[in-house]
Amino acid sequence: MKTKRIVISGGPGSGKTTLISHLESEGHTCMHEVSRAVIHEAQKQGIDQLFLTNPILFSQKLLEGRLQQFLDASKYNELPFIFYDRGMPDVTAYMDFIDSHYPENFSETCSINKYDIIFLLPPWEEIYTQDNERYESFEQAEKIYHFLLKGYQSYGYNVIEVPVGTVEDRIAYIHKQLKQLL
Repeated sequence: MKTKRIVISGGPGSGKTTLISHLESEGHTCMHEVSRAVIHEAQKQGIDQLFLTNPILFSQKLLEGRLQQFLDASKYNELPFIFYDRGMPDVTAYMDFIDSHYPENFSETCSINKYDIIFLLPPWEEIYTQDNERYESFEQAEKIYHFLLKGYQSYGYNVIEVPVGTVEDRIAYIHKQLKQLL
């Protein structure tokens, strides 16, 4: 049995990390978002917002981290699926959002290393908050959502939108979709 790779993505503040934490508490294997670690490392070096200062370097570090997570999933062949807090196509979608060119290998990496299922969380103003790592406004989060949707679709994915609701309702929706798809 091949482990299915399942991405939970969405704009900033849409509830991704909360869902990943809940899935993990249910016993699922989850790969956590790498951007906060990249941001903290840059801040230790005196760079407040690496994405704003050097978007290519920031994105390269994210892509490398997410690719490593993708490759690490081969250690979990006995599992039916593994969840990711964001996927590699998030990198190119964010670069498109800021209208920045990026190396061709970014798109190649996304095209070669394919996930099985993509769940996308829509913007949800009621739960949106900004913090030290989340500097985007809610309006920007809405735009990012559309870039994520378009980005994943451009790599040939059928994106499944997870409706807003309680964590339990969202998890139930994901489980129901997985049963139907797998």
